Amino acid sequence: MGTAFHYSCRRCGASQDAAPADWLCRCGEPLDIIWASVEARAEFLAGAADLTLGEGNTPVVDLPRIAARLGLRRVRAKLELVNPTGSFKDRGAWLLVGAARALGAAEVVEDSSGNAGAAVAAYAARAGLRAHIFVPADTPAPKLTQIRAYGARIVSVPGGREATTLAALRYVREAGLFYASHNRSPFFTEGMVSFGDEVLRLGPAPTDVVVPVGNGSLVAGLWVAYRRAGRRLPRLHGVQAQACAPLAEAWEKGLPEPVEVAATPTVAGGIRVERPPRGRQVLEIIRESQGSMVAVDEQTILEWVRFLAEHEGIFAEPTSAAALAGLARLIADGRLPLDADVLVPITGTGLKAAAG
Repeated sequence: MGTAFHYSCRRCGASQDAAPADWLCRCGEPLDIIWASVEARAEFLAGAADLTLGEGNTPVVDLPRIAARLGLRRVRAKLELVNPTGSFKDRGAWLLVGAARALGAAEVVEDSSGNAGAAVAAYAARAGLRAHIFVPADTPAPKLTQIRAYGARIVSVPGGREATTLAALRYVREAGLFYASHNRSPFFTEGMVSFGDEVLRLGPAPTDVVVPVGNGSLVAGLWVAYRRAGRRLPRLHGVQAQACAPLAEAWEKGLPEPVEVAATPTVAGGIRVERPPRGRQVLEIIRESQGSMVAVDEQTILEWVRFLAEHEGIFAEPTSAAALAGLARLIADGRLPLDADVLVPITGTGLKAAAG
C-alpha cells in the first residue's frame, strides 16, 4: 500500500505517505494522489472491482429542443442519473469506499446534502462497512429514505452544509473513524476521473462542458483525465445557485479563492457548499480551460427542470437543471459561441428531489 501512491499538495508542494484524518495538508488545501506508476493505479482499482455496482459508462443523448431554444448548434446530455444510486456520485463513492476497506476501515463517516451520502451508504453496504451519514436538517425526504435503506446511520444537523461538515469532523476525531469525505478525499476525485475518460472517448469531442458545481469533483475529474491523456481541455463552465455561489462570486471578482457566503437554502441542494475545499483548484482549472462561472436564480432552475422533463423526457433534480439554466445565461451574456458543441451532465434523478 505504502509504495503504490503518496499524497501531495498542489498548493504548497508538501508530500507525505499517510494522509491526516481530515484529508487536508497543513496549509489547508485538500491532498491529491500521486501514483507510483500506471500499473500501481490499475492494481489499486482492481482491488475494489468486487464492489462495483455498474457505475459509469452512462449514455449520451442529444437534446435537440434545448439546442433549438438556445440557438446552439448542438447540446448533448450525459445521463449520470442512471448510475446505480441515481447520481454521478457513485463514480467517486465506489473507489472511496474501496480505499477505506483497503486501508483497514470497518466504519466510515460522510457528510453530504444527500446524493454522496446515498452513494457512500450503498457502497459501504456492499463492502460490509458501517456508514454514518451526516446530513443537513433540510435534506429532502427521498434522499433520507434511500440512505436509510442501505442500513446507514443518519445524523441530521441543523445549520446548513458547513455545519454538517464540522459535525462529521468532530465525530471522526472522537470515534477515530475513517472520514469518507467526497469533498476532501482524493480517492473520490480519482473515482471521478472515469467521467473524464468517457468524455475523452466521445466523438465528436465537445467544445464546451457545462456542469453544476458544489465542490467541483466533476471539474477535477475532467482535468485529471485530460492531463493524463495529454489532451487539451474543452472549455469548462461551472454553474452555481445564486443562493450559494462562493465560486461564481469569486470568479466575477477575479479572486483566486472562494468568497465566504452565508448558508442560504436553495432548491439546488447538491451544490449548496458554502466553503468548497477544492474551490481554489476548481477556479484554476476553469481559468486554464478558458471557461467561466455563472450563478442562476431559483425560478430559472425550476423552469429548466420542467422544460427538460416536458420537452426532452428527462426528469432531473434541480441541481442538474442548474447547469441548463447556466447554459442559457452563458448564451444570453455572449460568453459561449452559438456554434459550440455543448455537453451537460445530468447529475441526478428528479426522484431524489423533494415532492411537489
